[in-house]
Amino acid sequence: MSITGGAFAFTDDLKICRLLNGLWQVSGAHGRIDPTAALSSMVEYHDSGFTTWDLADHYGPAEDFIGEFRRRLADQQGSDATAGIQAFTKWVPRPGPMTRDVVENNVDISLRRMGVDCLDLLQFHWWEYGDERYLEALGHLSDLRDAGKIRHVALTNFDTEHLKIIVDNGIRIVSNQVQYSLVDMRPARLMAPYCQENGIHLLTYGTFCGGLLSERYLNQPEPTGSALDTASLGKYKQMINAWGGWTLFQELLTCLKAVADNRGASLANVASRCILDSPAVAGVIAGARLGISHHREDNAKVFELSLDEEDVAAIEAVTSRGRDLLDYIGDCGDEYRRR
Repeated sequence: MSITGGAFAFTDDLKICRLLNGLWQVSGAHGRIDPTAALSSMVEYHDSGFTTWDLADHYGPAEDFIGEFRRRLADQQGSDATAGIQAFTKWVPRPGPMTRDVVENNVDISLRRMGVDCLDLLQFHWWEYGDERYLEALGHLSDLRDAGKIRHVALTNFDTEHLKIIVDNGIRIVSNQVQYSLVDMRPARLMAPYCQENGIHLLTYGTFCGGLLSERYLNQPEPTGSALDTASLGKYKQMINAWGGWTLFQELLTCLKAVADNRGASLANVASRCILDSPAVAGVIAGARLGISHHREDNAKVFELSLDEEDVAAIEAVTSRGRDLLDYIGDCGDEYRRR
């Protein structure tokens, strides 16, 4: 299998696959991962054209997996093969002193774990907006970028107001990672227009609602308790509840299935294509359950899928009946912060 149409010029010096492999699933919240099987699976993803990885310092062994994957790929295919890997990590510190030493030490940890001299993308998260030392941290990250330890500085789960503050302080940001799906359309209201105006990309997670946006859940009773057996299923089921509940979600699945059948695609293809077609979106993150299951062949079909105005109108007729989550929850990332 090879991917056509999936490459995207993320920056002048970095091309990515528009479906990123998400490594939250190795953090321990989705069950045990066998390292040997996981590393073999990573090579298979790469060889299939899924070359871009999304991870974080706190996703269990994710950064270590990238380091070992790079070494394995070099051993099997030659050192030049590692040039085709894009690994986007995150730094999620507890609020506190953000001196140059604190920031650089944490970057150095990620460099060592991932086996690289320069991080492709460092996505920064901050828990407490009331603690403005996030600006100090980003200033030091910018200096480390200029010194060659980071290629690009980015954000994760920042809202539009604080993204604007960062940009107004002269800090160059290339992307913000946010939750964005047909259930959670908050980025479309404020975040995407601002990013478009300022040349900032969006990377999106939750686009598949942890797998709930699939044929598997069409015409099925509402899952509860032990049926929600991964962190993703529990998280996104709560989002569906906030948006409009299981009955409305079934209407959305039925609509997506009709569009998918008409287009020779899967329901998940349609759900992800809608977000990929949204303004400012560079890529969608698909969770990778390494060594357990994969959907590479099906996911690759999204790059051959086009939706017309009739398709989009049919989907919007359902999604527009859900609750406005911007008013209900707040802007992007607000669910992670104290209100």
